[in-house]
Amino acid sequence: MLRLPELNILTPGTLDEALACLAREGATLVAGGTDLYPNLKRRQVDFGTLVSLSRVASLRGISGDPGGGTVIGAMTTLTEIVEHPQIVSGYPALARAAYLVSTPQLRNNGTIGGNVCLDTRCTYYNQSPLWRQALGYCLKACGSICQAAPKSPRCFAVSSADTVPVLVALEARLRLTGPEGDRELPILEFYRRDGIDYLARRPGEILTAIVLPPAGALTMAYLKMRRRNSIDFPVACVAAVLERDPGRKVTRARVVLGALESTPILLEQAEALLLGNELSEELIAQVAELAFKAARPIDNTDMTPAYRKQMARVLTARALRQAG
Repeated sequence: MLRLPELNILTPGTLDEALACLAREGATLVAGGTDLYPNLKRRQVDFGTLVSLSRVASLRGISGDPGGGTVIGAMTTLTEIVEHPQIVSGYPALARAAYLVSTPQLRNNGTIGGNVCLDTRCTYYNQSPLWRQALGYCLKACGSICQAAPKSPRCFAVSSADTVPVLVALEARLRLTGPEGDRELPILEFYRRDGIDYLARRPGEILTAIVLPPAGALTMAYLKMRRRNSIDFPVACVAAVLERDPGRKVTRARVVLGALESTPILLEQAEALLLGNELSEELIAQVAELAFKAARPIDNTDMTPAYRKQMARVLTARALRQAG
């Protein structure tokens, strides 16, 4: 049985107290802990002090409305998002993505902020110390090479957060608070193309909220492929968001791939193809082909890279049909 290492756990009651605790040497944040605790048990990470946000009430809850925009506190659980009428009616793809995360027990503890900040994953990294020592440590685990791409100078660990592709497609913004004050940035700018240094979070910063724009007449879909129909992380996923005028022509479009790279992949050319046109099967096939070309998975998760690349095309076509 894998056990947690010896830890100091701090439980501040306010955001200011949490910032002060996070300033301690060797401290890191924990929200629901559904990903961090297993990583600690496998000794993938090593922190002497955990700063739990579980008692910071100001980071919980959903406010606003789909017509004017919605703010989701970073400590709002995935179950709360799945069941909230405002999310279900205005942003159904987000509710669907949250529902597809793991199991009910873990969704009761897992938070939207934790999912947004989810650690990248890789077959060669998410293993026990004995396994990794026998094979040889990878870049993400203090080794000298990427086991999945030995000639590469960077880590290819995969971004596997279900809610992130939907939030990128919705053009959500993130609110963060740190020693230098508050800031807000588009969610896509929060991610880096690096499996190790994958977040653009400044030292000492805490993600406090996710800001969703007005839902308006948006239609949307989220599709996920994984080895089993429950529990597993995605090995390919697609979010599609559309808006159309009364004549059924597309006036807004965002298609985002997930679980294929260290960052979500926004298909920028898809918007140019879709805008001003009706959503036909021919047009869907063209966008799906863009997804196929943009997907460059490598052998570091379940299923073969060729199959995941092909499924990027299939899932994109299906997501557009559902959104349409």
